[in-house]
Amino acid sequence: MAEAEAVQLKEEGNQHFQVQDYKAAEKSYNQALKLTKDKALLATLYRNRAACALKTESYIQAASDASRAIDINSSDVKALYRRCQALEHLGKLDQAFKDVQRCATLEPRNQNFQETLRRLNTSIQETLRVQFSTDLRVQKMFEILLDENSEAEKLEKATNNLIVLGREDAGAEKIFQNNGVALLLQLLDTQRPELVLAAVRTLSGMCTGHRSRATVILHAVRIDRICSLMAVENEEMSLAVCNLLQSIIDSLSGEDKRQHRGKEEALVLDSKKDLKLITSHLLDMLASKKVSGQGRDQALNLLNKNIPRKDLAIHDNSRTIFVVDNGLRKILKVVGQVPDLPSCLPLTDNSRMLASVLINKLYDDLRCDPERDHFRKICEEYITGKFDPQDMDKNVSAIQTVSGILQGPFDLGNQLLGLKGVMEMMVALCGSEREQDQLVAVEALIHASTKLSRASFIITNGVSLLKEIYKTTKNEKIKIRTLVGLCKLGSAGGTDYGLRQFAEGSTEKLAKQCRKWLCNASIDTRTRHWAVEGLAYLTLDADVKDDFVQDIPALQAMFELAKSSDKTILYSVATILVNCTNSYDVKEVIPELVQLAKFSKQHVPEEHPKDKKDFIDMRVKRLLKAGVISTLTCMVKADSAILTNQTKELLARVFLALCDNPKDRGTIVAQGGGKALIPLALEGTDVGKVKAAHALAKIAAISNPDIAFPGERVYEVVRPLVRLLDTERDGLQNYEALLGLTNLSARSDKLRQKIIKEKALPDIENYMFENHDQLRQAATECMCNMVANKEVQERFLADGNDRLKLVVLLCGEDDDKVQNAAAGALAMLTAAHKKLCFKMTQVTTQWLEILQRLCLHDQLSIQHRGLVITYNLLSADPELAKKLVESELLEILTVVGKMEPEEKKEAVIQTARECLIKCMDYGFIKPVS
Repeated sequence: MAEAEAVQLKEEGNQHFQVQDYKAAEKSYNQALKLTKDKALLATLYRNRAACALKTESYIQAASDASRAIDINSSDVKALYRRCQALEHLGKLDQAFKDVQRCATLEPRNQNFQETLRRLNTSIQETLRVQFSTDLRVQKMFEILLDENSEAEKLEKATNNLIVLGREDAGAEKIFQNNGVALLLQLLDTQRPELVLAAVRTLSGMCTGHRSRATVILHAVRIDRICSLMAVENEEMSLAVCNLLQSIIDSLSGEDKRQHRGKEEALVLDSKKDLKLITSHLLDMLASKKVSGQGRDQALNLLNKNIPRKDLAIHDNSRTIFVVDNGLRKILKVVGQVPDLPSCLPLTDNSRMLASVLINKLYDDLRCDPERDHFRKICEEYITGKFDPQDMDKNVSAIQTVSGILQGPFDLGNQLLGLKGVMEMMVALCGSEREQDQLVAVEALIHASTKLSRASFIITNGVSLLKEIYKTTKNEKIKIRTLVGLCKLGSAGGTDYGLRQFAEGSTEKLAKQCRKWLCNASIDTRTRHWAVEGLAYLTLDADVKDDFVQDIPALQAMFELAKSSDKTILYSVATILVNCTNSYDVKEVIPELVQLAKFSKQHVPEEHPKDKKDFIDMRVKRLLKAGVISTLTCMVKADSAILTNQTKELLARVFLALCDNPKDRGTIVAQGGGKALIPLALEGTDVGKVKAAHALAKIAAISNPDIAFPGERVYEVVRPLVRLLDTERDGLQNYEALLGLTNLSARSDKLRQKIIKEKALPDIENYMFENHDQLRQAATECMCNMVANKEVQERFLADGNDRLKLVVLLCGEDDDKVQNAAAGALAMLTAAHKKLCFKMTQVTTQWLEILQRLCLHDQLSIQHRGLVITYNLLSADPELAKKLVESELLEILTVVGKMEPEEKKEAVIQTARECLIKCMDYGFIKPVS
């Protein structure tokens, strides 16, 4: 009984394999393997499971299963060839060659084996040639680099070659085997910047995707030395060392996502200890005075990237707990730094914001209330421990820390504001004689008034204080910050025209002053940033945003600041652009509820007249003309933790608003907008990824993909578009995603293969059934392009599905566009496979009537496709041709074939005549003289 069940499961697996459901096939084979002890059946099951593994690109599994089949029967040609294919993909060419050599011995006339034998022989010879030349190159390079008398040109060439070699897996292994790590350490000892940089970049390449090499390099170079190199003032050096550490962390934590094999797989390395050591050293860097601002930023970037979980579904957050226990105070120290105080650590413009982002990520990564309470207690103890009546500098630092936390986890910041003495200290510092104290206090008040309820409290209690400071201070830095505070309080009602906090015209005056400061190049950059911050709040007012987009110097000044090295401005600029393009979410107003609210005397949100579509379109035009796309592309490229997922979402919203008008999409593509959207569609918040993918779909639908997404980038566009095909998305998103995929699938078979690999075919087929005319049309057009691929054709050839029936029935639809696409798909399918010609006549009794309608269609392109299908059926088989000739189709062909020659109808008439000639060849009709 068990053996019979095993045979049945094997047959089930074979059926699943034929319809390309490889996971189901593998499951059936697994079950069968447990039930049988018959050696012949076992060999077949292992061999078949190896075929599944090859299809799913699990090459290690494929080689293992094929080997088991060969152990049972050493002459199993299929198993030998499958192991050969797996070994070739794993890079084990010599072993693959032996297997195919054995196959060719067993079946000498098999051309496939002979071709594989020749190809592998050529690859092995090439590998050996490269291997021997690489050894010599490595030795020669180190000789030049370690020779103090080497010429500058030779030195530069050798360093570049070494870096390139280190990035290749074979090259990295050669450097490693030829005592390369020791020689690279000698380069680090030279202390010559260009040589140290080359050594660091080479080490980075060697660590990438190789756990054991990364471990050896980490212990050879030592983490304290790596951190001291990252701590230098030189930005290029600091960034290179940061990349080296990131490569080491990726390899140790398995983030490189590479399949390890052979010795590398067998080597069990416990990397947790090393990762903890790296984290400890990075945390120590934060509080050290010896570390430069650049070094501190890179340490914060590494912690931001590697400590919090990337997916909250993963249960283990031990890295975050370790950092909270051992490093939160050090992070708070960075947040609480006041630049003008003598005790301040070396910082860049980005340092405090990076620390705030890290605090926010750590807080979000906590799993339960006790963990959050512990986090809050550490913050409370740190802040209250700073308060000292005798030392004003400590008090200022405490308020600066609260201000920094308010820029991170706002709920935690709000709780800290409730601590005894915090709000009182803010007010006291506002009245201080020291300008630095006022500066910190005003910034803290600004960050504290984010919620409407709190802003209203400060409006009643703090506005007079801010106005007083604004009037009395002569320091521009304080003046502009108090102005931003007033801007923020003035915009607390959001876009609601009826909830303005200040008197009519006040917000316009504040905005005008902000624009004036923004354009003043003589003011320091940090202070001008605060002008942008103020506009981020004020542009919620439609009058303000309309005035702002008309002020070209102010726009250009903001764009220049956004492109600068200070990335703290990214969120504010993105917010302004979202406000100006009205790309924020707007709740749908239901008239019945409005009437109900008015009746019950509740507040009803009012739309500003300048928030209507005409004004929005005009603002979009002005932004595009001012060069907003180049600014956005520059912002997207920011390699910093400050470019948070929330900021990415804002940028995606702006791009989508800018892509709305098809006429503007050419400008967006020309300025690099298409390329900039790809990372936004792949990383960020769920909403942000959908918005970016929708913008990509709009561009992909009407642009030439080779221009919009040059090179290999075009393949990255497929996944975001496929993700848009979802019933949870709205109709427009699905429709434009289908249009984008249609355009891409027309470009090359490689792109069609990518679409298949992303599992888009079932979704495209589902939308061909859709009642919505435009969705059905777009899906059918997409399938028309996809059927050029052999794998798609095989799906139509497979038994037990209605794919061909659907296409035939769609040819009979009333919608011309659907008919045209379906007829095109059917023409290609029937031309590719005779079997489909027969199958077409069996799937529905209406097939002949539909074909006749196509051949009589008044739209020439549809008529031509109908005649091509007819020709394919006539060519497939004499019996099928006889059936067509006996119908009214012969009369239709005769009428069309006898039509007067006309340039537009040339292809139609010619195809009809070819059909008639084919009938004459069969002897069904005779020519009339």
